Amino acid sequence: MVKQSIFGRITQLAKANINAILDQAEDPQKMLDQMVRDYSNNIAEAESAVAQTIGNLRMLQDDYNEDIQNAQNWGNKALAASRKADEFRAAGNTTDAEKFDNLAKVALQRQIASENEAKGAQPTIASQEEIVERLKTGLNQMKGKLDQLTSKRDELIARARNASAQTQMHDAMKSIDVMDSTSEVGRFEEKIRREEARVRGANELASSSLDAQFESLEDLGEQTEVEARLAALKSSGTKQSAIED
Repeated sequence: MVKQSIFGRITQLAKANINAILDQAEDPQKMLDQMVRDYSNNIAEAESAVAQTIGNLRMLQDDYNEDIQNAQNWGNKALAASRKADEFRAAGNTTDAEKFDNLAKVALQRQIASENEAKGAQPTIASQEEIVERLKTGLNQMKGKLDQLTSKRDELIARARNASAQTQMHDAMKSIDVMDSTSEVGRFEEKIRREEARVRGANELASSSLDAQFESLEDLGEQTEVEARLAALKSSGTKQSAIED
């Protein structure tokens, strides 16, 4: 019953659908860690049980081989006793002949008993050999599943770390995106642009005031020239009157 229970559990674990189990898990990585631990513990327990089963099988096989050897030995003794009886009978010694024939019969009885022991153990040995092979196969399948679990867990951990690194990189790049008006660099650039605009405005204002001053000077120069020419005209007219007089 214990052997069958172990075999059933090994078969069930070996046939487990890892992907289906992970689909139902809230945290696949934790689930895989737990499954790896469970599988490792079950494999260790199963290995111990299978080793015991194999040990029992080897004991049965040793007993079987011993029965076969005993049957052969008793057969040899029966043959030797029978030949000795024949020798005594040929010599006319019926008493010793009967004695050795009786010994031959005892040896044959022992031979038959040993053969029956060996024959009776054969089905049990065959059954145990089949169970051992099935348990070995189940263990190998479990170890294969454990390798899959370990590989899957390592893959998920690597993928999770890569995703986390990519997210951090994305956030870092976003925080320094000069094209993003909400970033610190973007806000600083906007501040500089406003300051540059203010300076341009002040320059334009200063330039406009200076132009007005130059225009005022030009108007003054033109008025001065008019006054000079008027004075010249007056002076010229005075000279002309004096000549005529």
